[in-house]
Amino acid sequence: METVLREEESRRMADDDQQWKVPPNVQELAAAGPEEPPSRYVVRDHDRPALAGAGGDVTDPIPVVDLGRLSCGDADEAAKLQSALQTWGLFLAVGHGIEPGLLGEMMAVTRDFFNLPLEEKQRYTNLVGDKREYRIEGYGGDMVLSETQVLDWCDRFYLIVDPESRRLHDLWPTRPPSFRDVLHRYSARCRELAGAAGLPEEGRLADMLDEKAVTYVRLNCYPPCPRPDRVLGFRPHSDGGVLTVLLAETAGLQVLRDGEWHDVPVVPGALVVNLGDVVEVVSNGVLRSPVHRVVASAERGRVSVAAFYTVDPEREVEPAPELVSEERPRRYEKTKKSGDYVRELLESLARGERAIDKVKLV
Repeated sequence: METVLREEESRRMADDDQQWKVPPNVQELAAAGPEEPPSRYVVRDHDRPALAGAGGDVTDPIPVVDLGRLSCGDADEAAKLQSALQTWGLFLAVGHGIEPGLLGEMMAVTRDFFNLPLEEKQRYTNLVGDKREYRIEGYGGDMVLSETQVLDWCDRFYLIVDPESRRLHDLWPTRPPSFRDVLHRYSARCRELAGAAGLPEEGRLADMLDEKAVTYVRLNCYPPCPRPDRVLGFRPHSDGGVLTVLLAETAGLQVLRDGEWHDVPVVPGALVVNLGDVVEVVSNGVLRSPVHRVVASAERGRVSVAAFYTVDPEREVEPAPELVSEERPRRYEKTKKSGDYVRELLESLARGERAIDKVKLV
């Protein structure tokens, strides 16, 4: 009996020692009305966002690209897209054909999910087993690798939506009642958009988004913060896949260009489309995967829906041979298998690094 008690006490102490691996729920922290964010969320002085809008005037603001005109062969629209992807790595997509009503439904079920009681949301936790091991899919916060890691002022919910055979239906919420149907319809329309985004030939989009490609959707909730100048909603990072489609109705997204942060404007009905590391590697750096972040606000919360398009998890990625020359030497090594790269991306993010830097040659 004494041995059993000692073993139980040892397990309890081990669990207590691992509590730092379990990030707090940010919505609950914000609802408590603190005057200051907890120290685990306070970023270093040189990483703190400015309270005023980021970036000055630029002669070439982030372009708004009409995908409808682009699909009809409009040369001006194609030139605008090419310039956007080479300079910004992203653009605002209009004329994408997704009905405003569906966009509104997707935002509504996202807000409704995050407004559920905490115990309901935790049915879909991303921490599994007795050791609370982190998995990509599910509801929760950051992957935590150390006690000193600075956390994002954000709660998230990851799901695989494509291929449908890989969906973990136990993680698809039954509340709100329309969640599953709306996400299914929205993700189908987004995939159509991704396939018709008009990526320049250097991006090899058609070759990468095949039937084995995997699509993740991440719902994000950024509650108001009493000191938005001391935290980040999402730390600086680039996306690891082919491209990302973002739905948001509130400002907060910023993109890094030439060492300065710039606000990504909110255009009603527009979706933000940005490239990922895979395209930067395949294009040998002709196209760029932009570093971006999310800043917090004291006055309002923000929710968003990001769809990440990644290649076959077993596929390795390297520069296209025809894009390597004496004038433009090879700039990247072959990456790990895509599935492993996504995991490395999250670990690098937790360490404040970029996964793509590990495969850069110059």
